[in-house]
Amino acid sequence: MDEKLIEKKISSENVFDGVLLHVKKDTVELPNGHQAPREWIKHPGAAAVIPLLPDGNIILVKQFRYPIGQVTLEIPAGKLDAEGEDPLDCANRELSEETGYTAGKIWKLTSIATTVGFSNEWIHIYAAEDLTPGKQHPDDDEFINYLKVPLNDAVKMVEEGKIFDSKSVIAILFLSKYVSNKS
Repeated sequence: MDEKLIEKKISSENVFDGVLLHVKKDTVELPNGHQAPREWIKHPGAAAVIPLLPDGNIILVKQFRYPIGQVTLEIPAGKLDAEGEDPLDCANRELSEETGYTAGKIWKLTSIATTVGFSNEWIHIYAAEDLTPGKQHPDDDEFINYLKVPLNDAVKMVEEGKIFDSKSVIAILFLSKYVSNKS
């Protein structure tokens, strides 16, 4: 790490404490000795999973996303529910809740920092295979439909801007590369 770029926190105040997000306003000392404000969102982190069926289809979820006012196509995902929760446990839980499926095999694709300019959120992205269907059981405030899409079609949807959720774009492209290298 380049020490000449590090900012040091001088003070911190809570601006807003919500159910999911906690807005902070910090004062930092810059590398040149001056001070500057840093507003940022503290997030508990999340996990996401891209389910791959034996026929080459993946499972995506459709849901309305209030901040952008649109129905999106995404991979199943959710926030870590407790401090220190294993992201793998979260990924398995979200897969079951949002699709009803359970995974016989699940592995980590990558972790991403979603919006480094104003949030500390990390999403841990997994891929799942050997899927067993079950009953979808989303949270009471989630209205989700799921659909099966050929992985190659999902890649095209990313390229056409039809799938634009960042975690889903990354998962689809990573999984596509994995499947290509495997064959």
